[in-house]
Amino acid sequence: MSANVHFPPPRRILMGPGPSGAHPRVLRAMTEPLLGHLDPDFLRIMDSCREKLRAVLRTANRVTLATPGTGTSGMEAAVMNAVQPGDDVVVGVCGYFGGRIAEMAERAGGRVTRVEAPWGAPVDPEAVRRAIRERRARVVAIVHAETSTGVLQPVEPIAAAAREAGALTIVDCVTSLGGVPVETDRWGADIVYSATQKCLSAPPGAAPITVSDEAWQRISSREVPPNSWYLDLRLLEAYWDERRTYHHTAPISMVYALHEALSLVLEEGLEARWARHERNGRALQAGLEAMGLTLHAQPGYRLPVLTTVKVPEGIDEAAIRKGLLERYSIEVGGGLGELRGRVWRVGLMGEASTPGNVLYFLSAFGRLLREAGFRADIRAAREAAAAALAG
Repeated sequence: MSANVHFPPPRRILMGPGPSGAHPRVLRAMTEPLLGHLDPDFLRIMDSCREKLRAVLRTANRVTLATPGTGTSGMEAAVMNAVQPGDDVVVGVCGYFGGRIAEMAERAGGRVTRVEAPWGAPVDPEAVRRAIRERRARVVAIVHAETSTGVLQPVEPIAAAAREAGALTIVDCVTSLGGVPVETDRWGADIVYSATQKCLSAPPGAAPITVSDEAWQRISSREVPPNSWYLDLRLLEAYWDERRTYHHTAPISMVYALHEALSLVLEEGLEARWARHERNGRALQAGLEAMGLTLHAQPGYRLPVLTTVKVPEGIDEAAIRKGLLERYSIEVGGGLGELRGRVWRVGLMGEASTPGNVLYFLSAFGRLLREAGFRADIRAAREAAAAALAG
């Protein structure tokens, strides 16, 4: 064992692309006594989780549950269950995670058409509509909040185009659920999935997912089972519903955490929580621009919960991230894929979305940039952010 390992780990302000910090109530919930995964009291907690998930996802879907694993398990469950071999699939790709969906759909045997957009802009709904018609798509997939670029994608017109063509719509809400409006039923989305570790502010380990009646009918009537046994939604649903058919040993403590995190979301109120994230995110963005920096995502489509900031010429982006971590105990993320080394990704998700974090980050970030040779106007940044927070 390395002599340099320290436990417990240091406290950090998690302002990257995830995970976010967990509320103390969520952490306490994870220390509660373990129960068996078929214990009647645990099953009641699961049932309560389902009701809270429906409220947070804004849906009446009967099939609503949480898959074991991080957000990628929700993505894989959605894709592997909805896509059958030979299906034509249209995927909107404007960043790293849209590309991941497309790759999964190909592995599921789908014939994938990618509708591309520059990394920093949303996918054009009309281009998706044309691709759906041309390919006679059976499944359409889109990322609502693209974590790699900071883009907020309009979902409703894409879901409408899919519905007109009789296609199922999959929506990735990993980074949006609990931070910006997610309206499953109003959108007409068929499969929506998310994760615990972003705006819900619980540790990584479970992925909420909801399935419309139409999508469930298609999944239930599959002739070829999905490639994943562990994430076969028919098997998972049989455990989450009243049948309680054994499938796996549930992550008991993660279900406790999810239940408490959802309780906190609903206690705050969805509209109030969305407004908090919007206010703090826009304040951060105003401060960064007042500092003299350039935001990467296209105006009008910028996520308030995840901001991408272009790295100025001559600045070592990794060195700035290292300084934030070591000197200020702030974690932010670097770029993924084609944005590697070109942007910082700054998250304000869940528990991290506070005015104090906005102002503290701007001061720390500005000092490090000044030391690196960039003329960061810290005073202007703080004033702009404060004005946005007050307004």
